[in-house]
Amino acid sequence: MRDNVKLVLLSVLSAACILLFLFYDSGSDLAFILPERGAKVGAMVITGIAVAYSAVIFQTISFNRILTPSVMGFDAVYLFLQTTALFIFGSGGFMMVNEVFNFGISAAALMLFTFFLYRLIFVRNGNVFFLMLVGVVMWTLFRSLTVFMQMLIDPNEFAVVQDAMFASFNNVRVDLLGVSAAVIIAVALYCIPMFRKLDVMLLGREHAVSLGIAYDNLVKKSLIVITLLVAVSTALVGQMTFLGIIVSNLAYESMKTYKHSYVIACSALYSVIAIVGGQFVIERVFYFNITVSVVINFVGGLYFMYLLTKESK
Repeated sequence: MRDNVKLVLLSVLSAACILLFLFYDSGSDLAFILPERGAKVGAMVITGIAVAYSAVIFQTISFNRILTPSVMGFDAVYLFLQTTALFIFGSGGFMMVNEVFNFGISAAALMLFTFFLYRLIFVRNGNVFFLMLVGVVMWTLFRSLTVFMQMLIDPNEFAVVQDAMFASFNNVRVDLLGVSAAVIIAVALYCIPMFRKLDVMLLGREHAVSLGIAYDNLVKKSLIVITLLVAVSTALVGQMTFLGIIVSNLAYESMKTYKHSYVIACSALYSVIAIVGGQFVIERVFYFNITVSVVINFVGGLYFMYLLTKESK
């Protein structure tokens, strides 16, 4: 009952943040202001849900609450793909101009990367930790190749890559909102039957298998879900590395239950509040002198250090 009350309170707070962002100091120009602010809010809500979903599910299959999907190299693969397209075709290339096509290619590339990790690494080894270790190595490889190409491209075109390197809600890709929303809804509906199985997975591989869970198949489905969510959030606004750590651990502390239906909902609400509220403060208090991703990554880095210290004790 307490968890339900907490979810209601977080829902009210997130709705208040959204309404404040939409209507604060709007004046009489609602017809002009609301579409622009509405696109920002849509991008922030979609990103918040995607980051929260992917972080909680990834932490479940990795049995670690201080890891995010970025450790597998998904962000690095996306940035490598964008840099490669810019390096070969230039900023006027079809992939860089057509955002929907870019999103489709990026999602397909991430799916292939996930298939590679699952089929060649996890199926043969069966160890999630070894899978993550390979992911870290691949992250280093793709990151190094990306930096190498960034040193060779034209400095004027490097600004295009920078948009993908840092999350920003000031120039939302409106063409991707519909596609992103459709992917998020489809993934959310697909995940609902998985929640109970993920609850059992928290007991560990041996206990989950003994209770009838098809462990390897569930890991494969989870990786597909994580890949789609990371592709949506990264393609829409850019990378937000530490947001998943913050909202997921806040949800673990807030919810006195292990059930994913509560934890994911709570973390998604925390994520929406953090992004929308943070963007409102950035625009109205700091007047765009900094970006919300910088603040979130700074706070997330400090929180990450706190979690490491807490776990060591």
